[in-house]
Amino acid sequence: MSTRDGIMMYGWDGNGWGVGAWVAMVLMMLVFWGGVVTVVVLLLRRTHPHEGPGAVRPPHYDAERILHERFARGEIDETEYTARRSALRHPE
Repeated sequence: MSTRDGIMMYGWDGNGWGVGAWVAMVLMMLVFWGGVVTVVVLLLRRTHPHEGPGAVRPPHYDAERILHERFARGEIDETEYTARRSALRHPE
């Protein structure tokens, strides 16, 4: 073991990377954990495909929403609303 000014250096002679090695290690750690988080998020999104903004909805969803809005505005009565909703959900 070498000594410098009476301090044990444990084999390090001071000619290493210095601060650059620490910066590189911190950056690699951030890249690693960023990759882990990205993989986890992608896996969670993939396991719930029927939720969220990109989800595939049944074809009658938008038509039912419009029908419901028309009923709420009073444009159609309850009998017509029920008949049309039934026709949307059970097409022939």
